[in-house]
Amino acid sequence: MAVPIACRVAPIAALPAGLLFGMGLMISGMANPAKVLGFLDLAGRWDPSLAFVMAGAIAVGSLAFFVAKRRKQSILGLPMQLPGSTGITPRLVLGSAAFGIGWGLAGFCPGPALVALGAGYPKAFGFVAAMVAGMAVFELVERAKSSMQRA
Repeated sequence: MAVPIACRVAPIAALPAGLLFGMGLMISGMANPAKVLGFLDLAGRWDPSLAFVMAGAIAVGSLAFFVAKRRKQSILGLPMQLPGSTGITPRLVLGSAAFGIGWGLAGFCPGPALVALGAGYPKAFGFVAAMVAGMAVFELVERAKSSMQRA
C-alpha cells in the first residue's frame, strides 16, 4: 500500500516550521527565564517587551484559526484537527493555574524550555525533566481513570 504524499511531506515541513518557531522564541527572549520573570514581575521592575511578542502571537494564531475553521484539509492534504470543546471547565482552570505557577517559578513554559534545552541552558534540563515527569504522571492518572470507568 502506498503512503500518501502528505504523510511523507509533513515531517519535512515540520522541520523548517519548528526551526522558525524556535528562532522566534530565542530572538524574542521567550527562552530566557530572566526576561520572562521580568515580564511577570508586575510589582517590581516590570519588562513589558514580551507583551508585544504575545500580542503578535495572538494575532497570528487568531488569523490561523480563522482560516483553519473554514478548511476541511490542511495545505498538505491532511484532515484539519481543531479543538472541539470551547467551554471553561474546572480542569481547564486548574491546568491553567498550574501552568502559570510553573511559568512564574521557573521562567519557562514548555516550548521555550525545549528551545533552551536545545541551546544548552542548564536550567532547562531540570525543567524539561520535571515537565516530562509531570506528563507521565498525568498519563498514568488518565489511564487509571479510563480503566476504572470501563470496569
